[in-house]
Amino acid sequence: MTNNFSACEKFQTGALPAVYGVEFAVALAGNLFALWLLLTKEQRNWHIGVVLSCNLAVSDLLYVLTLPLLIAYYSLGKHWLFGEAACKIEKFLFTCNLYVSIFFIMAISVNRCVALVWPFFARCHMEPAHAKVISMIIWVIVGVISSPMLKFASICHHDYNNKTLCVSFCYHPKNDAMSFLIYRYFLAVFGCLVPFLVTFTSYCMVIRVVWPNANITTLEKRKVVLLVLTAIVLYAVSFVPYHVSQIAHFHRRIYNYSQACWVYNMYQVSKGLATLNMCIHPILYMAVFDSIRVACCGNSKEDKFQAAVRK
Repeated sequence: MTNNFSACEKFQTGALPAVYGVEFAVALAGNLFALWLLLTKEQRNWHIGVVLSCNLAVSDLLYVLTLPLLIAYYSLGKHWLFGEAACKIEKFLFTCNLYVSIFFIMAISVNRCVALVWPFFARCHMEPAHAKVISMIIWVIVGVISSPMLKFASICHHDYNNKTLCVSFCYHPKNDAMSFLIYRYFLAVFGCLVPFLVTFTSYCMVIRVVWPNANITTLEKRKVVLLVLTAIVLYAVSFVPYHVSQIAHFHRRIYNYSQACWVYNMYQVSKGLATLNMCIHPILYMAVFDSIRVACCGNSKEDKFQAAVRK
């Protein structure tokens, strides 16, 4: 098999098209279904959680529509056919989706924390209008911190063939590599570490209040556990590995260290895992909304009992 690609790139071009293809199908179907249920089944109960979750689903759908471009790119052996503007937009939307996901998951965790730990305050002072304002602030913040990708991302030619690459940063003596690395460190701290600490603290407080409370039903406790586990899986599988591996990869490239294949492959795997968050979000919605949980899993014994009581 005669290929001009290194062993590292063979792994990348062989694995990512299939990974992105599966994620495209699952994320598109899952988020369209979730958004439809949120807009139809929850329209009479348009509370803060619905507003935040709708924004999360819209973000996923915006980015999932760019995955066919990446599938074509890697299927052609890392050859970008769509021009520099499309490359910059794809990298910008990827960055936006990643940090919109992180910040809205943080917002959902804080909302659940306030609702369960300080219920009287939540009932008196928290309204859907506040969630809309918070959503706008999150979109603005994420748009601002993602905008440097429109400058750094570009197309460039491969080192040893005529393929056109679409990359987050094109390594060239005239380009400011240190600024790009500092930007990556900033995203890792402000965009991942800080929201993680807030999310983790919020859910610790939720568990501390909910678990020993005999007045909270088993179903509600299971929903809280599902919510916490989903957040843990998102950070452990999707968010943290991506930030750690990308910094390791770019650090080696910028400082001209010998490029170890395992570092490069770890970074490529983490990119596939980073987009996996779009497939996991519908599970998060199941933990928050009964309509989505019932549509996916059917009625539990507690649901049937409550329905009988209401009759």
